[in-house]
Amino acid sequence: MHKYKTLAALVATALLSLAGTASAQVAVTGGGASLPADLYKGSTDSILPANFSYAVTGSGTGKSAFLTDNSSLFSATGTVHFAGSDSVLSAGELATYNSTYNVPGDPNRYGALLQFPSVATSVTIPFNKAGAALNISDANLCGIFSGQITTWQGVAGSGRTGTLQVVYRNESSGTSELLTRFLTTVCASQNLAGTTLKQVNGVPRFSVQSTFKNLFVNNTAPATFVAAPADGGTSLYNAVFAATGRIGYVGPDVIPDLTDATRIATLRGFSPDEVSVQETLETIAPPSTVADLANPEKWVPVFTDPADGYPIAGYTNLIIGQCYRDSDVTTALRGYLARQYSPGTAGLNDAAIRAHGFIPLTQLWRDAIRNNLVLASADNGLGNTTDCNAIGRPQ
Repeated sequence: MHKYKTLAALVATALLSLAGTASAQVAVTGGGASLPADLYKGSTDSILPANFSYAVTGSGTGKSAFLTDNSSLFSATGTVHFAGSDSVLSAGELATYNSTYNVPGDPNRYGALLQFPSVATSVTIPFNKAGAALNISDANLCGIFSGQITTWQGVAGSGRTGTLQVVYRNESSGTSELLTRFLTTVCASQNLAGTTLKQVNGVPRFSVQSTFKNLFVNNTAPATFVAAPADGGTSLYNAVFAATGRIGYVGPDVIPDLTDATRIATLRGFSPDEVSVQETLETIAPPSTVADLANPEKWVPVFTDPADGYPIAGYTNLIIGQCYRDSDVTTALRGYLARQYSPGTAGLNDAAIRAHGFIPLTQLWRDAIRNNLVLASADNGLGNTTDCNAIGRPQ
């Protein structure tokens, strides 16, 4: 056992050393999801290397910038090398990319996409109404975010009165997608009559949406709802606390204290720092078949209604190309990913990940990503010489 641990450590050290050589030579451009933005860049313990940029645009814009290689969406120039997204690449997005940038036989093709989870996250429910600790039931959460509940006395056990106002993300956001995926499942049996949710078989229903307002008829949120400024989770959190009676949803990184149930609601009695790893994160295994290993859709597990712990949970993901014409970019990305998915029972970035309110991947997932997508020797690995011979994202 000691021999294998030592070998793993040597591999990680060698890869990190290689990354350090490249980091001084090449700028790596990326951006997207606001949920992990402080973890990625801008804090003293951020995990992206110094030569990596990260523009905070929201998941939808981040995916678009990467898929179309449009760096202007990141207020940058040149090639877009990676994106962060809490929103999973759809089959349609992948098909459009492949028919445009990855046509077999095209000498200018970019090559395949790689998509995989970065860290696990909760979606918190901050609220601004003084009172005791607040636990919100599934039924009341459905009522709040559908617009059916518009007063605090409508929230069972809240001990509060007055107008309740929902603050939502106006832009395409993976945080909205994580929230609406949960609501779509748990609210399926709820009577949501009288709301303006789009109907399914004549009945108002939630649906999985990365743009929150698209839940509603004419893609218009109820008049009582308030759109947060379109520049990330911090703005939504600040908008919630800009006026009494407001409630919203945001990632854990912007929350001062995840256990303060007088400002951050518990759900099913659990605070957002109590996601059950065993009942949630370990319930889905990494891909294993040849076809699934090559399919980016199979590399991001999604959760709808976990059996235990805080229930609104999921992953924020990284999207990269398998092939880059600039080998220094490949080396820099592999070096960062070697650290993020380092071997052993504890990842090298785990302390920073936890400090920002996120949850590191399980070792099973970390090993699977490293061994199948990061190493060049893997069939679907970053920079695989057979797949990437003379092709890749432009320099």
